[in-house]
Amino acid sequence: MDTPFAREIRPDWEALRDCLLRRGTPRRVHSIELFLDGEVQAALSTRFGLLAGLAADDPFLAEKRTLRLQRVLGYDYVRQWVEGVAMPLRRQLVEDSAGALSRAAGRSYVDEARGPITSWEEFERYPWPQPAQFSTRALEWYERNLPDDMCVIGCGGFAHFAEHLTWLLGYETLCYALVDQRDLVKAIADRLLEINVALIQRMLEFPCVKIIWGSDDMGFRGGTLISPADLREFVLPAHRRMATLAHAAGRPYLLHSCGKLTQIMDDLIDTVGIDAKHSFEDTIEDVRDAKRSYGQRIAVLGGIDLDFLCRAPEAEVRQRVRETLAVCQPGGGYCLGTGNSVANYVPLDNYLAMLDEGRRYG
Repeated sequence: MDTPFAREIRPDWEALRDCLLRRGTPRRVHSIELFLDGEVQAALSTRFGLLAGLAADDPFLAEKRTLRLQRVLGYDYVRQWVEGVAMPLRRQLVEDSAGALSRAAGRSYVDEARGPITSWEEFERYPWPQPAQFSTRALEWYERNLPDDMCVIGCGGFAHFAEHLTWLLGYETLCYALVDQRDLVKAIADRLLEINVALIQRMLEFPCVKIIWGSDDMGFRGGTLISPADLREFVLPAHRRMATLAHAAGRPYLLHSCGKLTQIMDDLIDTVGIDAKHSFEDTIEDVRDAKRSYGQRIAVLGGIDLDFLCRAPEAEVRQRVRETLAVCQPGGGYCLGTGNSVANYVPLDNYLAMLDEGRRYG
């Protein structure tokens, strides 16, 4: 199989875990991503011929393709979640301007003004997901078929505590409710915690799940989306519960959260107990600065700025990777990756150059 990579590497989930837990400088660079957009996965699978021998009607086609793709790209893991967790939201559809890999059906955004729950009556009518609906079909397949050198990172549709408050109420409605209907906000937060406790407990039943990764955007470029005090009341205790359950089962707890979180970083590290922070944007905080600030306390992940990755020529991408690794690789506690995720508008050759430069490093 032809790949653009200079060096072949073998997955090693134990070394990845040790890197996340800052147990010394790893022998090689480990890479990590919150996710790759479906269009990116499909394009790379075609480019690398990963569908050869797979039947289109195979009920586990998606899992088999994911496993092949993750190994080719050099990841030590696959991502998987508990399925069947539907939470209907109010969405707005716009044209996708991503270019060659754009979505024909468009790109959707959650309505910022009004969500499906703005009153107690709507809270009671909302079709909250029930544990009986949850499915671990894919997790069961990975438990049987995942190679011993790879693990599952339990994430996806999980631990969106702050996000679901904004999505279910609508961001504007949430801002008013934090003054006028705090009891409703509390009720939604409590229900979200119940659902996510059930989700993490199901994930932790599977030995192949070695790492838990919560995803919950709490900020924007200038600060947190709601006050730090409100985050401490309605959101951070839920993440602390997730981290406590993960740690009790011997799994690290990673957190993806966009935005400027300076005001709550000590809470996330010392009270919640996160083992790693993901999502870095140059206009907020360069990952190299984060490594210097927090690298003795937690791991920092990714940080090759997404805007930069989209606009820079390949040579500059490679230089940026080398400069980032020179600061972040020593001592462990860093995995190479984008500042957010591999969106369908990221030039694939730049993404692959980032991974290749990580393989070459050292």
